[in-house]
Amino acid sequence: MTIPLQATASTGKTRIRVFIDFWNFQLTLNGREAKARGEADTRFPIDWRALPNVITENAARVLGVTDYAYEGSIIYASYNLGAVDGPKQHRWLTTWLDRQPGLQVVCLERQPKKPPTCPSCHQAIVNCPHCNARIKATIEKGVDTALVTDMIRLAWEDAHDVGVVVSSDRDLVPAVTFLDAKGRKTIQAGFPPIGVDLATSCWASFDLFPLRDQFRRN
Repeated sequence: MTIPLQATASTGKTRIRVFIDFWNFQLTLNGREAKARGEADTRFPIDWRALPNVITENAARVLGVTDYAYEGSIIYASYNLGAVDGPKQHRWLTTWLDRQPGLQVVCLERQPKKPPTCPSCHQAIVNCPHCNARIKATIEKGVDTALVTDMIRLAWEDAHDVGVVVSSDRDLVPAVTFLDAKGRKTIQAGFPPIGVDLATSCWASFDLFPLRDQFRRN
């Protein structure tokens, strides 16, 4: 498969599209912020209206271009309706975040996770050995697949010239490597040294953490 050549020469602008792994981004940022503050845990308040501009402007700087066009951001998230704040999180993702200009949300429900097994008898541990409460856990499924599919599909459809992936997940490396072999640049926006494998496989990368006050929600 040969991906069509970039359309930069015909449009006069470098078209940039952003792909955001929601929970990977939020949780990694939380951890970096907590460490910087010397706290055990924190949640960084993200201004989702400002974030895409910060990412796109810095991607253009890395590319060395001044004439560029922002083609939108796709945010890949999961939710757990069984969690206390699950329904609220789902409503926010689908009725507020998805309606912001230039943002599209791909929202997938988390799936039940198989219970752990005893290493000796290999039986499933379905209840807590201390309080006997039933162990309920979920796992994120389909988010990486949706992100990778869109990265390749939109490149194939010539919907952008450069993709910016906001994630530290090394599972995205094969897709980035494939796009690079087909002449499509991918830039990683992350929090080094976390995600070094993905950053190394991308055409370039930049650190979002020093830029965080530009997208901190007041």
